[in-house]
Amino acid sequence: MYAVIEQGGKQYKVTNGDCLNIELVDVSDDAETIELDKVLFISDGENVKIGDPYLKGAKVIASFKTTAEEAVVKGKKLYPMHFRRRKNSKRRIGHRQKYLQVTIDKIEA
Repeated sequence: MYAVIEQGGKQYKVTNGDCLNIELVDVSDDAETIELDKVLFISDGENVKIGDPYLKGAKVIASFKTTAEEAVVKGKKLYPMHFRRRKNSKRRIGHRQKYLQVTIDKIEA
């Protein structure tokens, strides 16, 4: 069984046991799970449910490896560059996005 969910403007194809990094959302520090309710598509091999745009009553339950505070991980360092030719003007800045690392526990249709 797999599902396609939307989180943080991106779409993810998830199955039970998958570990993925999603956009950082506000979660209480003592929370153990998070519900992702923007489910676009669910398939169990034979039955397919497609949302318009989301499925009503469907949700994906994900848990943190340890605690919600320790599940925040940093992504790859990016260096956006601003460059204007012939003006001797360059600017390089660094950016490192923070993500929330979750493990998919259950897909409920």
